[in-house]
Amino acid sequence: MSKPKKTMIEYRNYELPLHFPVLVLTGEEWYISDVKSGKLHFHNCLEIGICHKEGGFMEFGSEVVPFRAGDVTFVSRNVPHTTYSAKGQSSLWSYIFVNPEELFKGVFDGSSPYSDIFSDMTQNLQLVLDKASYKEIYLLIEQILEEMKNKDMNYQISVKGLFLALFMKLMRIYAGQRQEMLEKKESHENAIVITPALDFIRENYMQDFSIEDLADMCHLSQTHFRRIFHEIMNTSPLDYLNTTRILQSCILLRTTEDSILSVSEQVGFRSVSSYNRHFAEKMGSQPSDFRRKMTKIDNASIMKYTGWTQAEKLTESRK
Repeated sequence: MSKPKKTMIEYRNYELPLHFPVLVLTGEEWYISDVKSGKLHFHNCLEIGICHKEGGFMEFGSEVVPFRAGDVTFVSRNVPHTTYSAKGQSSLWSYIFVNPEELFKGVFDGSSPYSDIFSDMTQNLQLVLDKASYKEIYLLIEQILEEMKNKDMNYQISVKGLFLALFMKLMRIYAGQRQEMLEKKESHENAIVITPALDFIRENYMQDFSIEDLADMCHLSQTHFRRIFHEIMNTSPLDYLNTTRILQSCILLRTTEDSILSVSEQVGFRSVSSYNRHFAEKMGSQPSDFRRKMTKIDNASIMKYTGWTQAEKLTESRK
């Protein structure tokens, strides 16, 4: 039996203004087609989307979540995902890209009682919320879009205030979801038990440690740990660790001039050959080719990515 083909992952960088790390893409051109790109992608910042017309699906790895007009979506940086419309449809979107850590610098630092949940949420958020159930969140995003469009006096202060209200509501939802997990014994016991390993990988992926070390943190045997980890994460602990390292290396390749060897060492690979092999398996190209490609698309339109349908082409296709 042949091995299943691994899903390729693409990195998309968004240059956010340094003084105000918020970027908005909106208007009558941001249509998503019903053609699946065949790749997952991730960003260097938090993506907030609002679907204005029609519906479709978002994929987070193996999880498929439907969306429809009025839904709002939240995807943290480094979370691989893809979006496509339902068959025969072209959903219209507005997008907000934001660096919450920079926007709220000093607000949710170590002295804040909410710093842990803020940090956890900004790293792991992947939500699709419907307008009817979360009308306040929908209206806050609409207000942010309006402020960013009009740019009236002190709009940046207003936008930051709206974002703060939005994030407080999101943190309550996120905290509630974690509490629900705690209340569902059958589904949470295994998930909670591997949390120390997930937290350790997120913070120490660049270090040299073994799967046995991760199992010990969770007070499990290696065999039991591997089985539970795969049941929850749908991948092995080693593949999850290597994926984390590869995604982090993409950021270094895109934002620094460090050598391939240096990048591989910074993210925790013992040899550059091992790094190159894992990178090719996950990203579909060598690190050097990826870096050259990223340089070429610095000024390219997002429309060049598979899955986007320009408004004029959409109009022509419906005539």
